[in-house]
Amino acid sequence: MTQATPLAKAKPADIGMHPQRTRHIARVLQDSVDRQHIPGAVVLIARQGRIGLFEAVGQQDPAAATPMRTDSIFRIYSMTKPLVSVAVMMLVERGRLLISDPVGRWLPEYRNQAVLGASGLVPAWQSATVQDLLRHTAGLTYEFLGDSPVQREYDKVQIASRKRSNEDFSRTLAGIPLQFQPRSCWAYSRATDVLGRLVEVVSGQTLGSFLQREIFEPLGMVDTGFAVPPAQQHRIVEPFAHDPDGGVQMKLINPREVPAMESGGGGLMSTAMDYARFLQCLRNGGELDGHRLLSRHTLAFMTADHLGDIPIDGTLLPPGHGFGLGFAVRRAAGESPVPGSVGTYHWSGIGGTSFFVDPAQDLYALLLTQAPNQRDHYRQLLRNLVYAALD
Repeated sequence: MTQATPLAKAKPADIGMHPQRTRHIARVLQDSVDRQHIPGAVVLIARQGRIGLFEAVGQQDPAAATPMRTDSIFRIYSMTKPLVSVAVMMLVERGRLLISDPVGRWLPEYRNQAVLGASGLVPAWQSATVQDLLRHTAGLTYEFLGDSPVQREYDKVQIASRKRSNEDFSRTLAGIPLQFQPRSCWAYSRATDVLGRLVEVVSGQTLGSFLQREIFEPLGMVDTGFAVPPAQQHRIVEPFAHDPDGGVQMKLINPREVPAMESGGGGLMSTAMDYARFLQCLRNGGELDGHRLLSRHTLAFMTADHLGDIPIDGTLLPPGHGFGLGFAVRRAAGESPVPGSVGTYHWSGIGGTSFFVDPAQDLYALLLTQAPNQRDHYRQLLRNLVYAALD
């Protein structure tokens, strides 16, 4: 791999950030550590293409009292989705598929699907497309979002198992009825796991191989993958053994195990700097260090709202937001409980990681921690602190 050019750094004042308020962000996170609300965190904020804050606080492994490092390795869960969505659009740009293609064209197991409604099984009115998978309107669901008959069936077949291949996963999922009619609503789902299998079929490579060759290596993302190699396992971040808020602690996946399923929806491990290189590529319009992943126009298309009047199921999308191709997209200046410009796009991971990109402010930020039950609080806290630091 060619040595990647380090991302540029700057003093906060030189990139339109208030120095004291920028330092305050790290102090607030350190206070959360001191109160034992999170074990530790890494925060990175960049504006005008330069990093104004990059700091680690707290512990990487609270059981061993190992200090957090800026290169500590996190389970990023659903922050995998934007990377896989970019991979799909790279194949679209190469003329390998269309997002209007029915999913069944590439994955025959998804032809002639049925929907399990209140009156029983009924045929799907229309076929889900690749665009539906990208924007979560394909009629699928997630097993942890409720207790419907379809979600119970996901649980019954252990759809989250990392022991089956992507091909086996896809066939198993396709054998379960849809929860919704395609394009009847936005519903967060295992759609991006299906996209991971789609990448394999269209490219002829495993998902991990495609991501490594086409995204990670060109961008210099040296610590990102579906498992952490033995030589780097001393950098894995661990959560508290017990939820500090008294809830049931979520069991996190084991990064030391090489999974059979390379989950396009939530299987990657990464570091703050690796993911920042991906965000810097997005900030640059799809290019970093001479390596262009996507056209600027394709990226603008991905980060536009693709829902329109399609209703939203659940509360995961904040008010004033729609969804593009792999990202939540802000479409109103108000309404949401967090600040941000129209056009800001973001996503997060269930383990406690989050990021956002604000093109209007030429800004991106990410916060990585392994505190799954505290994730909602820190997603919002990051936004409030970052926008408070802008001059």
